[in-house]
Amino acid sequence: MIATAFLSLGTATHAQTVDWPYYGGDQGGMKYSTLQQVDKSNVAHLKLAWEWKTGEKDLREYGTKPGVFEGTPLVAGGTMYIVTPYNRVVALDPATGAEKWSFDPESYKAGQPPNGTGFVHRGLALWKDSISGKYVVFLNTRATLVALDGTTGKLMRGFGANGKVDLLVGLRWKVDPKQYTNTSPPVVYNNLVIVGNGVGDRLMYNRDPPGDVRAYDVKTGKQVWSFHTVPWTGEFGADTWKDKSNEYTGHTNVWAPMTLDDKRGLLYLPVSTPSNDFYGARRKGNGLFADSLVCLDATTGKRKWHYQIIHHGLWDYDPPSPPNLMTITVNGKRIDAVAQPTKQGFLYTFDRVTGKPVWPIVETPVEQSTVKGEETSPTQPIPTLPEAIAPQGVTLDDAFDLSPELHDEAVARLKTMHLGGLFTPPSYEGTMMRPGILGGADWGGAAYDPQTHILYIKVNNMAAVAKLGVFDHTGPRASEVDSDYVTEGRTNGLFHDGLPILKGPYGLVTAVNMDTGKKVWQIPFGDDAEMRANPALKGLKLPAKLGAVGTAGVITTKSGLVFVGGGDAAFHALDAKDGTDLWTYGTKERTGGTPMTYMIGGKQYVVIAVGSGSEASLMAFTL
Repeated sequence: MIATAFLSLGTATHAQTVDWPYYGGDQGGMKYSTLQQVDKSNVAHLKLAWEWKTGEKDLREYGTKPGVFEGTPLVAGGTMYIVTPYNRVVALDPATGAEKWSFDPESYKAGQPPNGTGFVHRGLALWKDSISGKYVVFLNTRATLVALDGTTGKLMRGFGANGKVDLLVGLRWKVDPKQYTNTSPPVVYNNLVIVGNGVGDRLMYNRDPPGDVRAYDVKTGKQVWSFHTVPWTGEFGADTWKDKSNEYTGHTNVWAPMTLDDKRGLLYLPVSTPSNDFYGARRKGNGLFADSLVCLDATTGKRKWHYQIIHHGLWDYDPPSPPNLMTITVNGKRIDAVAQPTKQGFLYTFDRVTGKPVWPIVETPVEQSTVKGEETSPTQPIPTLPEAIAPQGVTLDDAFDLSPELHDEAVARLKTMHLGGLFTPPSYEGTMMRPGILGGADWGGAAYDPQTHILYIKVNNMAAVAKLGVFDHTGPRASEVDSDYVTEGRTNGLFHDGLPILKGPYGLVTAVNMDTGKKVWQIPFGDDAEMRANPALKGLKLPAKLGAVGTAGVITTKSGLVFVGGGDAAFHALDAKDGTDLWTYGTKERTGGTPMTYMIGGKQYVVIAVGSGSEASLMAFTL
């Protein structure tokens, strides 16, 4: 036996300790804790116990800057492990926040990542050696997989080349390391560490970085298997790429967190869109396994089943969230299920073993593109249940409505654009798409309560413009783009000095009963101080909560609480029963990470990452 599994979340290693050893709490990404010390009766008394600052700043000599602090820490064996925006790994005392050690991979020396967000990273993975009892910390940073001694922070010299594996080795074609990155944590299964990768959306050229998902031996760093998200010619799915476009198309990567059924050894991949996100004339066909949920045998990397959530994607609607594993009861039948939250505002739900949809998913006719060279799919798969978790599509009735004058201005602007339902294709005049490129759901995903079978998720309600234009091949990005058409701006749908062109609220928290597929409640969530201060809104009666756009997620606890940051400058605890805000703590900086909770020394702590750049910190709260 090479490895030993962690104790499941909520099982105390002794009476006063409960760990959070995985990014999603457990390998299946439920983001649920059995801790009950903090409950509805006392949550209002949560106080800041400690705060740890990253201390990271812009490094002009490398042309880099740290982005939003999006990390979710792990706690195991009496130590907290966190990854910073600059991809440093830091070990902290979970009771005090005191630093034990840190490891700097110096990834910033390669320059700014190509993803447009600045330097960000969301999490780490741990492996426990059953012989020594030691933890190994795995970090996937840019194009390198790193293994660290969990006690000292030193590189594990037997892993790869002195503790590091070059993730560019073994790819289908040569890749520029500056154009390959990672933002989500690896997954560890038995003696394997499994990684996806990130590819900047702005990169659009033949043979751009491939999205292969690969597994490495946890001790040696030797590659064990590779799954080709774009099938090679002769492999299953290759015929879904017309004109052999599979021979030169990259992206189609798994940048979002993956999840694992560790008992069955099944790995779930949310696979993203191929390049170009909004124009697909050079990759005609449905293009498996793009925009799909794929289930692999975690030991071998062999495909067990897949379901394509979008055919020939043109909206940057790649599945952004970790798939949630759950056990539900539908019409009296117990089902071990997997639910994939999506940017377009659906929860595609399947039997996690067979891949059969829990509720019917209907191939529905959608509007076709008139853009030169484009071939849109005639239908898209629409779930009959669960109910949509976010507003979808745009009509003139959705125009901004906080004053008659601003409403008229928004309507006039909307009349110049192409409007329609979900999956209305990008256009030359500009298609107003809702949800926008931030969702709906985003990388923070959902939390699931196995007691009540309720799923909780923070969603965005912000439109975006998909306007196509001819790319200037003489400009400074000529080497990065090989496409006839690209989106111009890809910005949020705004008007009048930055106001959202559609009515709010712009952030929501939604609760869904996964036994019935019906929404239990949905509330406006968070506020936007910058929008509230817009001079155009001066003197107007505004809603108590405008709603906050944010990409991080939520967690839930056995005591009936939902903890969420979600993008405004506050940390919240909601009543899981109805969404009532029971506690709000002003964080001054916007929250950036999905929270977590643990118990050490008999005290329950709740932790969240906030801020960006030099203002980034990790905040821990307790009673």
